[in-house]
Amino acid sequence: MDSLTSAAAQALATGDPLGALKRIALRNDAPALALRGIAMAQLGDLVRAKALLRKAARAFGAKEAVSRARCIVAEAEIALVSRDLSFSGKALDAARATLERHGDASNAAHARHLEIRRLLLIGRLEAAERELSKFDAAPLPPALRAAHELAVAGVAIRRVRTSRAREALAEAERAARQSGIPALVAEVENTALILGTPAARLIAPGEERSLLLEEVEGLLASGALIVDACRHVVRDADTTVSLTTRPVLFALARALAEAWPADVSRSTLLVRAFRAKHADESHRARLRVEIGRLRTKLKALAKVSATALGFALAPRRALKVVVLAPPVEGEYAAVLAFLADGESWSSSALAVALGASARTVQRALDALTTAGKVQPHGRGRARRWVARPVPGFATTLLLPGPLPRG
Repeated sequence: MDSLTSAAAQALATGDPLGALKRIALRNDAPALALRGIAMAQLGDLVRAKALLRKAARAFGAKEAVSRARCIVAEAEIALVSRDLSFSGKALDAARATLERHGDASNAAHARHLEIRRLLLIGRLEAAERELSKFDAAPLPPALRAAHELAVAGVAIRRVRTSRAREALAEAERAARQSGIPALVAEVENTALILGTPAARLIAPGEERSLLLEEVEGLLASGALIVDACRHVVRDADTTVSLTTRPVLFALARALAEAWPADVSRSTLLVRAFRAKHADESHRARLRVEIGRLRTKLKALAKVSATALGFALAPRRALKVVVLAPPVEGEYAAVLAFLADGESWSSSALAVALGASARTVQRALDALTTAGKVQPHGRGRARRWVARPVPGFATTLLLPGPLPRG
């Protein structure tokens, strides 16, 4: 690598893309193309960056496997930032293996962190934790240590472990400042703001208020019977029952929990569970069937008793019943929650992240566009949607469950 290329690489490593471009902007050799691609990515021109990196990978050829692998890793990072979740995980794994085999530990670690970030984005926490456990961050350079601690904090936040998240963010801030990269420092600071933003709402007898993540953690440890509308589960201190795939049962459980200790009329339950404004005998028969199923599901946690008016919930061990709801609710709250991170999302990436069908997501995007809540740009496969962050809404926390499949 000649002196200009080395100087450009050093400028990029310290977050100075303009300084790098001053040195190699007019060059078309493979190393310069790769560096130009990374510089354009840092400047936000992701389309141009992707094209330059692919051109560089072709120019390096099969004999320069390490350089090609570095281009693949850089392209994977661009795909992640642009929310292109269709990028080949196998290609990234192969590139990481090549870098490890040739002793490029730093870029191999970067490749692993990209995969961890992707796993976090689509909610695969167990897989992300397994990847994090595979290497020690201590020998990594400051920028990668910061990325590692951000990933640790991401897992801790989603696991509602506030103390661990604060520790990881403190380590990430120290490493980011040591790296001297302003963008990385800003990323850590923005992530830390999440801990001071409402993550959920508490609905309990006589009160409804927003909760910070630390308060959510305290509620989960309180021993109350919690109908968790963020995860679509019902839990107490000892038992958790998932109703993620049973939306009708969850709607009934939530209606009963919101009314506790009072009962809920059959007509109200019909509206909440089936949206039946004018119930007939078939609706009432179905309600009896679904209440029976709910009793079976919740038998370790609570009793569902018939009353003269309708039905009532009675916890078996807990002394209190509460509902934990997302900060923002509505028919398309899950889509808005992802779009509110400020990045551009494709409909296919949203479908992957939400675990919903492409048709369901597209219908949601069309409705939100008509309502003026999201804005599309681009055409065809390049079409993306963005939304402004919702004030006071922690977009990466306690996201609602997947949309109903269309």
